[in-house]
Amino acid sequence: MAEAAIRIEGFVKDYPVGIRGKRVRAIDGLSLEVGANQIYGLLGPNGSGKSTTIKLLLGLLRPSSGVGTIFGKPAGSLAARQALGYLPESPYFYRYLSGRELLRYFARVSGVARATREERVVAVLERVGLSAAADRRLSTYSKGMLQRIGLAQALVHDPQILILDEPTAGVDPEGTAAIAAIIRDLKERGKTILLSSHLLSQMEDLCDHIAIINRGRLLCEGAVEDLLQLKGAESYLVEGLDASGQAAVKAGISAAGGSLKQVTPARRGLEHLFSEAIQAEEGGAE
Repeated sequence: MAEAAIRIEGFVKDYPVGIRGKRVRAIDGLSLEVGANQIYGLLGPNGSGKSTTIKLLLGLLRPSSGVGTIFGKPAGSLAARQALGYLPESPYFYRYLSGRELLRYFARVSGVARATREERVVAVLERVGLSAAADRRLSTYSKGMLQRIGLAQALVHDPQILILDEPTAGVDPEGTAAIAAIIRDLKERGKTILLSSHLLSQMEDLCDHIAIINRGRLLCEGAVEDLLQLKGAESYLVEGLDASGQAAVKAGISAAGGSLKQVTPARRGLEHLFSEAIQAEEGGAE
């Protein structure tokens, strides 16, 4: 059995509040598994625990209890961090640097060998479509360009796993499509991507698997197609019906004179599933 790229077992994270020892639970017994070479979507409303989960995996926070691993290495360890590239929700870069200078800096701090450093910088600039703007200051970059240079810095050391927190936040439709294309290309190159976003239509289109969490708890998880399929319902594609035949479909396709071309499982949208899961959890918590 192939080793999971990311495994979380029973993550709990409590934060102290005030001076009386009271604690607030941000993550409540969360367990999930991300397979290698998946695009895995982590979904949830604001305050659901997505960013905290990501910080626990990166080693920026320590869990109150539970275990996280990156290809079998403890989350937060040097070996685990070397396997990760991270784009935060609101990246901040020194805007007086050029795109090329920024990537040289991150290549150096990420341990890219001096002999291959410039080659890596050139390669990731090309991959994110910023070769022509490489020597412009970041202060002249659009929001979409800043997100792409942020993606480039996450890629510069060629990590096995990319963790992307709202990679298209504030980006226009054209820029969003460009970033989505980069993410698909990364999967084709064998990378694993853990993706957090509020753009549910994009997540439905991009992700192989998703998990929906709320209040730090897992509500549902699985392959996108399995979760969105409506059990016990089918979708029919029919051709050859005139107006009267269309009216008679409910009485029987054959009797109406049409030909049945395709039967597929009926499918709901991810927004529907998301709303249903959150409403059910909120109702159960009352």
